[in-house]
Amino acid sequence: MNLSTHFSLQEMTLSQTAIRNGIKNIPNAKQISNLKELCLNILEPLRTLVGKPIHVTSGFRNPIVNSLISGSSTSQHMKGEAADIHVEGLTTQELFDIIRTSDLPYDQLIQEFDSWVHVSFSAKTRRDTLVATKGLNNKTIMTRIA
Repeated sequence: MNLSTHFSLQEMTLSQTAIRNGIKNIPNAKQISNLKELCLNILEPLRTLVGKPIHVTSGFRNPIVNSLISGSSTSQHMKGEAADIHVEGLTTQELFDIIRTSDLPYDQLIQEFDSWVHVSFSAKTRRDTLVATKGLNNKTIMTRIA
């Protein structure tokens, strides 16, 4: 099932953690609707903006999968509102900066550990922009960017 021109439901729900643990990572109708909105409002326009394919490393996660990867208990991934992405040929910082300085209506944008970019879309459209790093005792530190 295609959610948009370049993104499929299969791509947005693929989880190696789910596969390894024999877990079905299947979204409900509302979560599928949210994934479609994410694709149409963020991922497709971003693909056009960068002129390259967007690689989704993590899209929808059911609560079990989210827990297994130590995701936030309030993760927008569980609602189908978020994706972790990268673009071949762009650094994590470059991709983050392109989204941050664009007019894309993101809700939350996080440059995570200089390894991937988390972007979400919801009715809130807060344009909340953060950088995640590791501090003492491997604790995640979130720094808000103006």
